[in-house]
Formats: sequence, structure tokens, C-alpha cells
Amino acid sequence: MTLKNKSVMVTGANRGIGQALVQEALRQGAKRVYAGTRQPLVHSDSRVTAVTLDVTDRQQIQRAVESIESLDILINNAGVALYDDLSDPAVLEQHLAVNLFGTHSMARAFLPLLTHSRGAIVNVLSVAGLAALPVIPAYSISKAAAFSLTQSLRALLAERGVSVHAVLAGPVDTEMSRDLEVAKASPASVAQGIFDGVAKGEQDIFPDPMSASMAESWRGSAVKAVELQFAMLVAAQPAAA
Repeated sequence: MTLKNKSVMVTGANRGIGQALVQEALRQGAKRVYAGTRQPLVHSDSRVTAVTLDVTDRQQIQRAVESIESLDILINNAGVALYDDLSDPAVLEQHLAVNLFGTHSMARAFLPLLTHSRGAIVNVLSVAGLAALPVIPAYSISKAAAFSLTQSLRALLAERGVSVHAVLAGPVDTEMSRDLEVAKASPASVAQGIFDGVAKGEQDIFPDPMSASMAESWRGSAVKAVELQFAMLVAAQPAAA
């Protein structure tokens, strides 16, 4: 799937990777980019439509669905990452509300539009979902759960013609990771890597140098093989009457 003349929804579009995804979609010729943000957004390109959207607010999600006539790609990018030590359950609940349940709510709400277009869902996750980063354990837990959600949706939605992609990013130079003292990829390069992966039909997208070093071993791993094997169980189920 290329972006030429396509319509794209990006959540968390006001900064970081989300902002870069909006710009990259425009650069690659998207017909319409819906920029979902909690705060009002003004963009100079007429192809960008700002959408007030808190992914934990189902009423706002429903209003967003009703305002959009067609959609080819949904990018669930909105997220939260707070430093914690798992001593406060409320912090874990906050991460799950945004990073897991927000992603799930968006996918469910926009599924009819994506089924009609035989489109794609792109969930921006993290390598911390594969191996926990203990300085942000609640974030890691939520991204691991969102990765499992992504794998499940991938198998369940295949028969509808909707592809589901996991973006397993390493450290990116955003406000969210400003206190993490490691080499970081630029949001612009990550955005390009994400769309390149979608265009190639990659189920799991490793869009930056750090994560890309894991790509070959992941795709050939026993865990990936088991995921594909389990997905066949969905395809083998008898069709509903």
C-alpha cells in the first residue's frame, strides 16, 4: 500500500513521531490526513484536517468516525510514557488506558471504514514491548499488551482484507524520551521507515537503526513462527452462519 491519493488518520499528531507521520504522509502524496490531537491544531496544508481526539474518550472517537467519509490507513500513535517503579497501580492503569485500550477502541471504531477500503491499521509500539525497559515498566507492560493485541487483530482481520502492522521502534528523539541518554533516531526518519514498512507489507516494522538490528532475528525466530502457526487456527475456524 502506497500513500498516493490515500486518506490517513494519525493519533497523537501534534508532536514527535505523530507530527512527523503527518508530514511524511503529505510528502508521499496522501489525499487527506486526519490529525488527531487532544488540543486544537492548525496546519498550513489544506489536506490536513484537525480532529479533536482523546483516545480514551469513546464519545470523541465516535464523533471522529462520523466526521470521516473514508479511511485507508489508521495509525495508532498516541501514547504515554512515565517513569515509575510499579508502586502505584494508577500509573499502570493510565498507561493501559492510552496505550492498550485507546488503541483497541480506535481499531474497533474505524474498522467498518477500513474494511470498506481494505485498508491498514498501524500500531506504533516499541522494542520495550518485546523486552521490558525497567525504568519505564508500566510503559513496557502496556506496549507488550498492545503488541499482543496487534498480533490478535492481524489474525482476526485478515479475512476482511485489513492488514495490521506493529511498529517496533527503538529510542526516538522526542519529548517522551528526552531523559533517556542513548542514541536516538529522528522522528522524520522513523516516520519514513514506518510508511516504507507498510508499503512493503511488513507485519512487524523496525523503523530505526537500533530496532532494525533485531529485524532479521525476529522474523526468523521461533516466536514469530508460533504466531503464524496460531494465526492459522483462526483461518481454520468454520464461517459463521
